[in-house]
Amino acid sequence: MNILYCGDANMADGLLLSILSLRHHHQQSLHIYILTATLQTAQKTYRPLSNQTVAFLETQLKQDDPDNTIQKIDITSQFNAEMPTANMDTLFTPYCMLRLFCDKLPELPERLLYLDTDVICRQSLDDLYHEPLSGVEIAGVPDYYGRWFFHNQITRFDYLNSGVLLMNLKFIRQTGLLRRCRQLCRDKQLFMPDQSALNKLAVAKRILPRQFNEQRRLHGDTVLQHFTTSFRLFPWVHTLTVKPWQVSKMHDELGLHEYDALLSQYQALEPQLKEVA
Repeated sequence: MNILYCGDANMADGLLLSILSLRHHHQQSLHIYILTATLQTAQKTYRPLSNQTVAFLETQLKQDDPDNTIQKIDITSQFNAEMPTANMDTLFTPYCMLRLFCDKLPELPERLLYLDTDVICRQSLDDLYHEPLSGVEIAGVPDYYGRWFFHNQITRFDYLNSGVLLMNLKFIRQTGLLRRCRQLCRDKQLFMPDQSALNKLAVAKRILPRQFNEQRRLHGDTVLQHFTTSFRLFPWVHTLTVKPWQVSKMHDELGLHEYDALLSQYQALEPQLKEVA
């Protein structure tokens, strides 16, 4: 099973927790790829994920299966060569656009499941990962809020959340989807740039059931829970952002104890992670 993450040095907490959740629910070998880069914007310099962090994560990953692998791929040069200049200083980190370079990396496999680092695996991903992709570029779940405003077809929600994406890289390389997304992000400022570009330009995408990217609240059939920002109406209208590695907030603000065993494992390893990060 091929899994992709993208991010900088600050992704270590989410990466550890998400990988631990994958390891818990899968007996087949996991092959994890991490795209990272050194990036510079007008406001900030971003550091790539360190080799020491990757080595620590690999140690955890191989405890259950020595055939599990993890590979860091630094794409600083590729990113700088096709920098998405119109979207380097938006509200969203430019690291969200690293996945748009997947087609340029021959070491990446043809079938790839991309996950944001705030995604927790709750059940086996077998059904999701083996979803038929013949003639399909990407497969995903509609965005919980964006589906109401950005759908292309009147009769159904088709604006996908990009935090969980099953990618058919072989077909994407044929259609040029990611190349066109990079060009769009270079020339036009977009809201949620990578997600907007993928939804605007993909011509062959598959809509998946909610349980494969649960963005609102936990259900009995939830496979992947994605801890996105949500709106709350009481006691006043406000946004709420709780990430799974914020253990106290998971309990106090979300009232969520579903992942306590996983979080205990994460908390036991966190001090070691901080030492190497």
